[in-house]
Amino acid sequence: MSLFTQEGFLFLLRWFHFLAGITWIGILYYLNLVQTPYFATDLGGQARSAMMRGLMPNALWWFRWGAMFTFLTGWTIVLFHIATGTGSMPYYAMILTGGTLGSFMWYNVWFVIMPRQRLAIASAEAVAGGGQANPEAAKQAPFGGRASRTNTLFSIPMLFFMGAARHLSVVDSETPNYHVYYAIVLILVVLLETNIWKGTAATQKPLATVSGTVHAGLGLTLVLFVVASVLL
Repeated sequence: MSLFTQEGFLFLLRWFHFLAGITWIGILYYLNLVQTPYFATDLGGQARSAMMRGLMPNALWWFRWGAMFTFLTGWTIVLFHIATGTGSMPYYAMILTGGTLGSFMWYNVWFVIMPRQRLAIASAEAVAGGGQANPEAAKQAPFGGRASRTNTLFSIPMLFFMGAARHLSVVDSETPNYHVYYAIVLILVVLLETNIWKGTAATQKPLATVSGTVHAGLGLTLVLFVVASVLL
């Protein structure tokens, strides 16, 4: 297969999409599954300032640009399929479910998590230089933390439906109801996104722990799969 063909172009897009996605999700999982719980320990608390100033800026550079290139290449692939007519409705149903989750994740990285991480890093640098901590950084930290945990939650069904687009036959009804299905997907995702800002103690509780976040992600995957199985 030549790379200088339509098929080759699509292959390269997918390759870049995978590379960027692995970079992004890998760092997301490191931050949420490893680093954040470590910071909550005595030893991690002592190392937090140095890691925020020394490690985080570099990690966040790869994190945000991994998210950006995953987002751009992903939607380019979808638009390519639409423009060339090479996709089917079952494919679009699955890929758009994953793409919607991924798009909310991208938004959270660039417009929720990153501004608050910059505040936290600047505050740590100020304290290390003999200055005062920025109280706004502490005030905004819970929103950034919940957005990051919500992204971890979203990533589980996102990866499931991305894989299902090619490797799992979910759509088997003679009269699939795509509009109702996608409306339900959007409602569920928007409710979980709103939970970052306006949730209750009960709805935000799962995001307080790694196990709670993972179980919530698996639960959302199951709910979306059942909805797809019923409506599609």
